Amino acid sequence: MSSIESARNKAQSNSIPETISQILEAGTIAVLATLIAAATRTANIGAKLLVNSSATLDATVGTLGSEVLDHAVVVHAARFLESKLETRAFRVKEFAPSLTEWSEAEILFERIQPEPRLVICGAGHVGASLAKLASLMGYRATLIDDRAEFVTRERFADGLIELVAALSWSEAVQAAIGNGHGVSVAIVTRGHSEDEQCLRATISTDADYVGLIGSKRRTNIVLQRLRESGESEETLAKVRAPVGLDIGAVSPEEVALAIMAEIVSVRRGGKGGSLSEWRRDSEKRGRG
Repeated sequence: MSSIESARNKAQSNSIPETISQILEAGTIAVLATLIAAATRTANIGAKLLVNSSATLDATVGTLGSEVLDHAVVVHAARFLESKLETRAFRVKEFAPSLTEWSEAEILFERIQPEPRLVICGAGHVGASLAKLASLMGYRATLIDDRAEFVTRERFADGLIELVAALSWSEAVQAAIGNGHGVSVAIVTRGHSEDEQCLRATISTDADYVGLIGSKRRTNIVLQRLRESGESEETLAKVRAPVGLDIGAVSPEEVALAIMAEIVSVRRGGKGGSLSEWRRDSEKRGRG
């Protein structure tokens, strides 16, 4: 590699941390690809290519030292983002078998995204329990209620939980969700009207997860109102109602656990089933 190419790569690498900061600030997602092994001596081990999913920033920053390799990595980065993986190393032959020169090279793909967030509409017993559990699990929780006395620091000593006293449900919810990337929303308010206001504000965003608490009758009422106002079936199908996994939850704390279990399952690509049953089924298939 010439000294000019080396200097160019160094300058591009120096701009990667700055771009990552912009990505995190904007709430978007990217993939950082790093060349960690290669058979050729001319390979620049440690070279990085940042592939951004947002149209508001440069599509790529940096280079792995080969235009054709960069292109193959950009294509694979899109598939990587569709998965639930946080990080994984791939050999080039796994995703670009035609690049025989680079077939044994190994590239580490890392997902770059803001910390997971949970916006909770309703600070009653379930909402309060959910905010505390989410914060304990490393989520940045935002708790919203139109009753100011329900979102006071006296009730929530954890300073990491953002408390919002809403003058308008719609405005408060939309402000909290932002573009929706990396955001889960749990609607656990006290009534139909509040549920509807929050859901209308939420479905217009690109939130990763939207859950609505309540019985089948209660959730159907809210969904029907949105359907009658013109929301498509495709949009409404994204709402998880009733919210949470079926663990037989009864207490507010158990309901919060059921909700967080589903949120984690969606985020990580889990199926929400019993691991012991999965193991037994796998063993049966292995013997079959």
